[in-house]
Amino acid sequence: MKRQRLNRQRYVATVAAGLALVTLAACSTGGSSSPSIAASAPAKVTGTVEFWHFFTDREAAAVQAAVNDFEAKYPGIKVNVHGGQDDEKMLKAIAAGQPIDLALSSTTDRAGKFCQSGAFKDLKPYITRDKVDLTQFPQAPLDYTQFNGVRCTLPMLSDDYGLYYNKAMFAAAGITDAPKTLGDLTADAKKLTVLNPDGSIKVAGFVPLMGWYENAPAHFAPSFGSKWLNADATSAISGDSTWVEMAQWQKSLVDYYGYDKITKFVAGLGEEFSPDNAFEKGKVAMAIDGEYRSAFVQAEAPALQYGTAPFPTGDTHTDLYGGGYVTGNIIGIGKGSQNPEAAWLLMKYLTTDTSAMVKLANAIKNIPTTKAALASPDLQADANYKTFLTIFGDPHSSTTPSSPTGSQYQDTMGDFFTKWQEGKVGDITTALKGVDKTIDDALALATGP
Repeated sequence: MKRQRLNRQRYVATVAAGLALVTLAACSTGGSSSPSIAASAPAKVTGTVEFWHFFTDREAAAVQAAVNDFEAKYPGIKVNVHGGQDDEKMLKAIAAGQPIDLALSSTTDRAGKFCQSGAFKDLKPYITRDKVDLTQFPQAPLDYTQFNGVRCTLPMLSDDYGLYYNKAMFAAAGITDAPKTLGDLTADAKKLTVLNPDGSIKVAGFVPLMGWYENAPAHFAPSFGSKWLNADATSAISGDSTWVEMAQWQKSLVDYYGYDKITKFVAGLGEEFSPDNAFEKGKVAMAIDGEYRSAFVQAEAPALQYGTAPFPTGDTHTDLYGGGYVTGNIIGIGKGSQNPEAAWLLMKYLTTDTSAMVKLANAIKNIPTTKAALASPDLQADANYKTFLTIFGDPHSSTTPSSPTGSQYQDTMGDFFTKWQEGKVGDITTALKGVDKTIDDALALATGP
């Protein structure tokens, strides 16, 4: 989930530094050993919880409302909410020993680091003691909230990705249905593109540049069934021909527009998470985005005529249609928590209470992460939102695997695409072998001898 944008290189570097500090701190205190907790849940839990999360503005207000409900249910607990705290700040604070009781991360990519380093406490003793039924969560959230058998997080709302398309533009171009293959999307994008008299782009049918808004290798990977890592966590990229398919499709559309022309076009577009979002403003006819975009459209562009559908598949992978990329928020108890019992109580409330989950999902338009909430009659789901509920449950939906290097393997693939779309890659096979080496070298450094 991308709720806040930072300079990409600065973000990766500072988060990596923060994770290194956390790892060193964990090593000095024995790593991620299980916390010592009471044999039975305390009859009454009181005190203060320092709760950090990343949401801002309208979404932060929804989280605060859920916290208010929790405090009303448990009057002996006071929650101090710190919104707008990205992972960079959170990791630095944990590494410095700041007593963060509960922390909500916007990405599953760092679950491996959180669990392996001990930045978040191992939840197994709490889950076992309180007999928390993990089968209430769908399999994908269960997978991305643990690493190597250590469950240090629980899922708190999910995202999945699909296609947003402008119905008015489709009708004007004579297009009657959302594309189901990327060949169809490419043909539609060309029909939907409008040029200015000087040849510059006025409206883009689809922006193919990696790194723009939600365009990322991870978000496109389910359309090809692309594999990231082998069973031993080494890179599988150069041995999987679907990455070449993805790259060739993406570059063909970049070349259609012209790299310089499409780059100039996106430079003049509004920020992704602002009322000037290009899809909301009618500057882009189709875009890949998460279910949360429907809430932004409702708030910022209520007159927009749009539809949603699963994102198209590669032309030779039509059996995968209906799936998409699944990710989500992960929540954990900080290793320096001063009140872990109260933090655990708040965590359970936010992640397993059906009414709380549905209330948050309705307000933020994220996907609920319990089966009961997904089936709740109180879940407000119009046609565009229902698309994403269906994607979430599709057997072809997938997520990115946890790794002790966090999102490094995805960042490395993103670096490849940056050069690729600029036309700075020679032989693609050789280049992808280089991607493998960079990923594997980082893995070896992270895991040690």
